[in-house]
Amino acid sequence: MATNAAPPVYGDISPLPSGLRTFTSFPDFLMILEFVFGGLVWILVASTRVLFPILQGWVMFVSITLFICTTILLFMYIVGAHGGKATWTTLDAFYHYVASLFYLSASVLQAYATIVAADIRNVFFKEYQENIAAVVFSFLVTLIYVIHAVASLIRWKRSP
Repeated sequence: MATNAAPPVYGDISPLPSGLRTFTSFPDFLMILEFVFGGLVWILVASTRVLFPILQGWVMFVSITLFICTTILLFMYIVGAHGGKATWTTLDAFYHYVASLFYLSASVLQAYATIVAADIRNVFFKEYQENIAAVVFSFLVTLIYVIHAVASLIRWKRSP
C-alpha cells in the first residue's frame, strides 16, 4: 500500500544538536545530569576512608573516566564538532551503552563495599552515610546513563 508521506529529510539538520540546542534536546540534556551526579559519586567516594582499594578503585576509575569523557563529549557537541555526520549518532549510542554497563558494575561494587564496611564496625557513621550517598548517586547515574543510551539508540535508529 503506497503512502504519500515522505521520508524525513535531514539535509543540513543533524540528528545531534550543536551549540545551545545541546542543553534543550532531551537525551543530550541528560549529559548535564550525568556530569553533576557522576561528579558527586567520585567526590563522595574520595572523601571517605577507602577500606577496599580494589573495589572502590574501580568505582573511582569509572566515575572519573566517564566524568571526563562526558565533559569532552558535551563540549564537542556544543562546539559542533560532529558536523552533522551520522557516525556521531553511532558513537553517542555506543558510548552511553558502555558507560551504563560500567556504572552498573561500579554501583554494585560500591554497594557491596558499603555493606561489608558496615559489618567491620571500624567505620565512622559519617563515612558510612557518605558511602550510602555514593551508592544512591551511583545508581542514579546508572539510571540516567541507561535512559540516555535508550534515547541514543532510538535516535541512531531514526538517523539517515
